[in-house]
Amino acid sequence: MSIDRGRLRWQCRRAFLELDLVFARFLERDFDRLTDGQLADLEDLLRCEDHELWAMVNGSEPCGNDRWKEMIVLLRQQ
Repeated sequence: MSIDRGRLRWQCRRAFLELDLVFARFLERDFDRLTDGQLADLEDLLRCEDHELWAMVNGSEPCGNDRWKEMIVLLRQQ
């Protein structure tokens, strides 16, 4: 299975400014090193609405999906 990295990069652009900034850092720092499995998890995570995603990233809501936890940790890194 090969995931289109360009499409995923585009989907990381968010309307919510705080998320857009988080994803910009993530794309610079971690994106090119992700495995196909991690990319699949990211693709699934990106289906969340911005407010849900932001709540998981900022820690105000727990991440209920075990597959997404690794991506949330990467997104939280400064």
